[in-house]
Amino acid sequence: MVRYQLTAVVWEEGEVYVSKCVELEVASCGETPKEALAMLRDAVDLYLENAEAYGMLDEIMGPLQTREKYTTTIEVETT
Repeated sequence: MVRYQLTAVVWEEGEVYVSKCVELEVASCGETPKEALAMLRDAVDLYLENAEAYGMLDEIMGPLQTREKYTTTIEVETT
């Protein structure tokens, strides 16, 4: 078994919370932030299983193996 550390972003959208894995661009949602993350974990697991089954895992290895990750917020202003 191989473990990967991936970046997850969660935000509120209407009445649900959306979660997204930045490296794989996989998304899911839930009624709470905790549920949205659990659903995202399931979606990422399925994504990786399918990538392996179809021989595509090598194509996504770069983002999966990146050790240095930085997250921050930025502020922009529109008129």
